[in-house]
Amino acid sequence: MLILIVAACVIFLAVCFAVIVTRAIYQRRKSTVSVLAVMGSGGHTKEMLSLLSGLGPHYHPRYYVIANTDTMSQQKVEQFEKQRTSTEKNKSEYSIVLIPRSREVAQSWTSSVLSTLIALWKSFPVVFKSNPDLILCNGPGTCVPICLAGLILKIARLGKPRIVYVESICRVETLSLSAWMLYYLVDEMLVQWPSLQNKFPRTRYIGKLV
Repeated sequence: MLILIVAACVIFLAVCFAVIVTRAIYQRRKSTVSVLAVMGSGGHTKEMLSLLSGLGPHYHPRYYVIANTDTMSQQKVEQFEKQRTSTEKNKSEYSIVLIPRSREVAQSWTSSVLSTLIALWKSFPVVFKSNPDLILCNGPGTCVPICLAGLILKIARLGKPRIVYVESICRVETLSLSAWMLYYLVDEMLVQWPSLQNKFPRTRYIGKLV
């Protein structure tokens, strides 16, 4: 009888411990949002950093995906995170991942098919390893394979990344090629011009970022 009572107490304590641990993990996961941001050259990076600057400190860790030939964006990200650290008075929790470009400027469409497949192959381990809660992109070709990898992650039920595409401010009347490709695949597509939202009802107008 005593053995049964002791066993019951042990089981009860084990269940309580499991519940406490599970709740703690759930609360910790709910209190932070991991972000994977796809950076593009020039204005794409400027707009993305402007968007990220509006996110609170609970959006971490942050993973920056940059084309391996885009050294300027990498420098801008490092400067951004350095400034963020000084403002928040906390150590920045971020990492930079380099992948091949899907298509270089002036690259032929024939050769870009192969480069896109290579970029897609390189994107899978990046997305699967980071398993972000949120994927943010705003138009560079590099974002297409990243979003496809995130979509497969959701289909396979290995993660639940919310994929948000923010169209560039230079797109007033028509969507970019990347937006056309991802129009029905992303969870949300945000635009910066009301005229664009009127033409494409699946988008949402958010005003100008910069």
